Amino acid sequence: MRHTRCNTVTASIDRLDFHHPVYIGDLLTLKACINLVGTTSIEIGVRAEAEDLLKGEIRHTASAYLTFVALGSHGKPTKVPGLMLETEEEIRRNREACDRRDLRLKEKRREKAHQGRAHHGRP
Repeated sequence: MRHTRCNTVTASIDRLDFHHPVYIGDLLTLKACINLVGTTSIEIGVRAEAEDLLKGEIRHTASAYLTFVALGSHGKPTKVPGLMLETEEEIRRNREACDRRDLRLKEKRREKAHQGRAHHGRP
């Protein structure tokens, strides 16, 4: 919402990977950044870290990529502001997000084609 300045809904979650457990008493911190902005959607990368407050040790516990769609005042997808890439890290994350988007769209087309065949009695 901070980037789009409107309501957003979760469209998908890609690759929710768990790396280490989080224990009772740990401080859990979620770090998020925008990797890609489309016409009406944004991809956010999220990294979860757990800190053992007694030892000061920080563990990378989980990562995920979430896609959100911005909704206008009538609840329909609306255009979102562009993304300014300033650092090499931002450019790398954006490039990798473009690859993930291409895979998501390819998978969506394949699923749609499969559903079309299933509705017409073809395997």
